[in-house]
Amino acid sequence: AECLSEITDTTGPVDAKEEILDECESIWKQMEECQSKIMLLGTETLLPSDAKFSLLMLQWKALAVNFRQWQARNPEIISTNPDVLLELGEEELQKVKKDLEMVLSTVRSKNKQLEEDLKREQQWYEEQKQILETFNKIEEEANTQDEHPYPERELNELKNKVSKLKTYKNELLAALGEFLDEHFPLPERAENIKKKKSSAEPVVELITLQEILEMLINTLMTTPHEPYITINESFWPPYIELLLRYGMALRHPEDPNRMRLQAFHK
Repeated sequence: AECLSEITDTTGPVDAKEEILDECESIWKQMEECQSKIMLLGTETLLPSDAKFSLLMLQWKALAVNFRQWQARNPEIISTNPDVLLELGEEELQKVKKDLEMVLSTVRSKNKQLEEDLKREQQWYEEQKQILETFNKIEEEANTQDEHPYPERELNELKNKVSKLKTYKNELLAALGEFLDEHFPLPERAENIKKKKSSAEPVVELITLQEILEMLINTLMTTPHEPYITINESFWPPYIELLLRYGMALRHPEDPNRMRLQAFHK
């Protein structure tokens, strides 16, 4: 009442007061109608099978009304002030710029990885080409061996060198195996089985650190263009962490479950 008296005192005409009262009465009538509809909906009894369908229909009607309201709604103008519009435009442009910079960084990283893969493929191709040329030469020499046989002395020397190399390789592998078994042994089998039984999982046979190193070396030598091996449950996690921490192995940049031997020979 005091607000209305102030309005009449300040504005003067009585029409404004009557207009506000009419609007309040109209809103009040709409509230009463909505309350009566809610009461009627609450008193209706539905069968259990029809309750879910009726609830879905009510939700659909509510969504349809909300859709019509949004469809009939005019877009609100944020501001007509050019300074405000300029500032908002700059903020949106900065966001777009950051998004584009992230996309550009991702594309550059992917291109770099593709270039490295291409270099490895080209290197592997050149190595295979050399191997093929060497094989062809050996084949040609083998074909001409009947006409110009090697002296028996040179053949024996080659056989002795190959035998010494194989013996030296086996000695190195044996020494490496003894060193790794002594300083980096596998966990106790009984303890491993106990842990697996307590976790109700099948027992996985762990492989030694020497076997892991041999797999990495053989993969790097046989397929240098794809030197990665897959890490499975038979790899003891402390062995993996040891190889990665001391730079003897590298993880795949996109797949953490794959790793390769560091190319020390390059």
